[in-house]
Amino acid sequence: MLEGGGQILRVSTAISALLRKPVKIVNIRAKRSPPGLRPQHLNAVKAIGLMSKADVDGLYVGSKEITFTPSSPPSGSFRIDVGTAGSIGLVLQALMPVAAFSSGDVSIEISGGTNNPRAPAVEYLQNVLIPILNRMGCKGSVEILRRGFYPRGGGLVKAHMSPVRTLKPIVLEEFGDVSRIWGLSYSCRLPAHITDRMAKSAHRTLLREGYDADIETECLQGDHPKCSLDPGCGIILFASLSSGGLVGADALGRLGIPAEKVGEDAASNLLQPLRRRSPADKHLGDQLIVYASLAEGESILRVDELTLHTVTCIELCRILLKVDFKIEGEVGGPARITCKGVGLVNSSIR
Repeated sequence: MLEGGGQILRVSTAISALLRKPVKIVNIRAKRSPPGLRPQHLNAVKAIGLMSKADVDGLYVGSKEITFTPSSPPSGSFRIDVGTAGSIGLVLQALMPVAAFSSGDVSIEISGGTNNPRAPAVEYLQNVLIPILNRMGCKGSVEILRRGFYPRGGGLVKAHMSPVRTLKPIVLEEFGDVSRIWGLSYSCRLPAHITDRMAKSAHRTLLREGYDADIETECLQGDHPKCSLDPGCGIILFASLSSGGLVGADALGRLGIPAEKVGEDAASNLLQPLRRRSPADKHLGDQLIVYASLAEGESILRVDELTLHTVTCIELCRILLKVDFKIEGEVGGPARITCKGVGLVNSSIR
């Protein structure tokens, strides 16, 4: 189905837990190599199952079919180990809608990787997703207690979500002006000049486009409680808009890639939505689809790039929630997404 990856699994089981209706998923990751469940996907489903007290059949590495049968809304405290450097951000992304419609406050402690390729950085959830969700009535917080990088992970993140009765729609259509650009250049167990070089390179790239930026540096060594088990580095940047829009972009350091290139890549990624005057970046568009589907009323998202990931999520919500979407634009280009949400009501909250 469309993108054919792990997102189908995460979103389907999250919606199943929200509706408390069983779901069967077949041909899991059929378009990936190797196909079937990998450890990071297995742990996301296991975490959603733990929170919703679900019976899950077929939950093992390599499985191409599962049946997920949830029984109750979550509340209380949960500890989840994603395993090695599996993405904490992806698991949190799947858990947060379920926690929002819980029967009481939910606290989650997750260990794994905090900054991973092709996965949302925990800082992105902190600075972009959660502030937007707060405007929809969904209150939450995320704190990084320890960073985790490939290969051993070992990062630790604490999240807290308060339940909501209904979600308000979100409209991110106007761009306005860029109010502020800020960010963080971070490293663990590496020389301090690396974070400085990433930050300066990103700043130069943004200045060439007429944007100033406040980029902090964080260089942690082994004696710091937040320091990761393995060396790693990266930079993440954010822009807030006068219209209320928020965009973010990041880049991870890699062996053999100069720090200057990492900083330049992060800044270039941030500049795309700014050049296209889009109030939501492609990742936020993807992550808000489930919330817009559950909200009461019409949400409008104007994104700098419509991804296959986003289209897949929209198709899932059409199937599982019977939501009406309108997409103006093509995959790979800017798009305007309109969604009439189902207005899910949390019967546990009066």
